[in-house]
Amino acid sequence: MSRRICFALDLVDDAALIAEYEAAHAPGKVWPEVSAGIRAAGYETMEIWRTGDRLFMIAEVAQDWPRAIAPEARTIDDRWQAAMDRYQKRLPQAAPDEKWVPMTRIYSLDEQ
Repeated sequence: MSRRICFALDLVDDAALIAEYEAAHAPGKVWPEVSAGIRAAGYETMEIWRTGDRLFMIAEVAQDWPRAIAPEARTIDDRWQAAMDRYQKRLPQAAPDEKWVPMTRIYSLDEQ
């Protein structure tokens, strides 16, 4: 059984950089090794949504998420993260080593 998790992150508020960031995430543009590492870590589905310069990541993850990934996958992911750093800015509440900030669900229609 999977569960849903959500995260937020801001982009640098620059239309050209935002367009580049979106292009880097277009179908077939994310490095295949990055997608494989995401799946290996226990993500079953993942979507990133944008409004203005704010991003929301919505994912369904396995019960044993987060899983450790192989060192070579970590190295590739670190390179991808470094390449994406120029587009991203951390939210004020982010921990020093954190990009994506976990969100807390405060409402569910199903529970009403």
